Amino acid sequence: MSEAASTASAAYPVRVPLVTEVWGIWRSFQAARRNVLEIIPEIATRAPIVSGRTGKRWHMVMDPATIRHILKDRVEDYPKSDVTKLILGPAIGDSLFIAEGAHWHWQRRAAAPAFSRRNVQNLAPVMTAAAERACARIAAQAGRAANLFDEMVAATFEVISDVTVSGGEGFDRDAVHRAIDAYIGQTARVSILDVIGAPAWVPRPARLTAGPALRGMKRIADAAIEARRRDGPRPVKDLLDLLLEGEDPETGRRMTTAELRDNLLTFIVAGHETTALSLAWALYLCAFDPAVQERARAEAQAVLGGRAATVADLPALPFVRQVVDEALRLYPPAAFLSRTARAGDRLLGREIRPGDTVMLPVYALHRHRRLWDDPDRFDPGRFADRTRIDRFAYLPFGDGPRVCIGASFAVQEAVIILATLLARFRFSRVPGRDPRPVLILTLRPEGGVWLKVEPVRDGPQRFPPCGGPESG
Repeated sequence: MSEAASTASAAYPVRVPLVTEVWGIWRSFQAARRNVLEIIPEIATRAPIVSGRTGKRWHMVMDPATIRHILKDRVEDYPKSDVTKLILGPAIGDSLFIAEGAHWHWQRRAAAPAFSRRNVQNLAPVMTAAAERACARIAAQAGRAANLFDEMVAATFEVISDVTVSGGEGFDRDAVHRAIDAYIGQTARVSILDVIGAPAWVPRPARLTAGPALRGMKRIADAAIEARRRDGPRPVKDLLDLLLEGEDPETGRRMTTAELRDNLLTFIVAGHETTALSLAWALYLCAFDPAVQERARAEAQAVLGGRAATVADLPALPFVRQVVDEALRLYPPAAFLSRTARAGDRLLGREIRPGDTVMLPVYALHRHRRLWDDPDRFDPGRFADRTRIDRFAYLPFGDGPRVCIGASFAVQEAVIILATLLARFRFSRVPGRDPRPVLILTLRPEGGVWLKVEPVRDGPQRFPPCGGPESG
């Protein structure tokens, strides 16, 4: 790499080189197994649609109006892809995330009250407490490099397990966490059978090995649900209580134990992994751009002083929210959405046949040259005026009727934790240890997010952060 190219590269946070040539089935399979982002053609950041055939016909769509057509206007004709269901079905059953049609509609109606603004805000004290505990752990590592991805996973798993099954009697959180990690590690990678479009009934051998861990995880969740049915709701209702009370307002139908379990596990898997990723990438970006970090810190300190953030503070933390939004743009946890066309259609002049795979490469959409100014640059100011952004050009949580039901929960948690951390610590990059964006099921930082951590010695805070060791 030339000195000029190296300087240009250093001006941008880490990114994935996209494909600039046509690949065959085997090379595409190898790339998808390694990192799904590597199969996205570079032209997807410039064109509205790209089509091809790798075993079966596929189309990548990056045009906001056409994405609206897929996710909203004709949502029933574009269900979750067969590969998505093959990967996730064994773990989360026919839950909200992958159910279709009437079965999805009634579950969504039954679960929606649990994620009302009021209920999400009522869960905020759990997030504030997790932010405090994260600070205590990080303070113990002050003066050296720490893996902030691991710390954010720990913090967000505390939150999701506390808000789903508070108290946790009989709920082995560590066992559930291990089972989730094992399942993702063993089964989430693309199979060659997926690439060539083999029918769903053809076994994918790698996905058969996670059975014991999954069965154990489901037994733990079932036992927690039955115990709660027997003992009644907690004094302060958690998500399990709210789901147990939920019913479809149109039919009065309530979830069975199996349906509750599948949805509870969906919320546990999605509710901690995606927020942990958002926070880890946001911290990396703040370390990448110290000026942004200092501006966000000044805002957080002015609002918080030395305490942890609460839900009441969120309106006074607009720039911290912009940092979260920009992290979600550059490194969307769900960086690649896939649908299987159920009916014939035409998208931007292309014929869509039943069975075609229609992909929404969110990573490419968020870096599209026609939709974003200098799209690889880290610039939270893009979100100072959200009315200027086409809602279907920015899809960290999807959109349409199937927009992520926990989106407001995730953003609330991310802002509370990020503001608390930035008010108390300064983060800087460790030379040679920048993370590498790798998409398997979610967009993870391969190797972790290693940052040097220093307590903030200036500003309103005049005491050790979160009860940690004296900082001098």
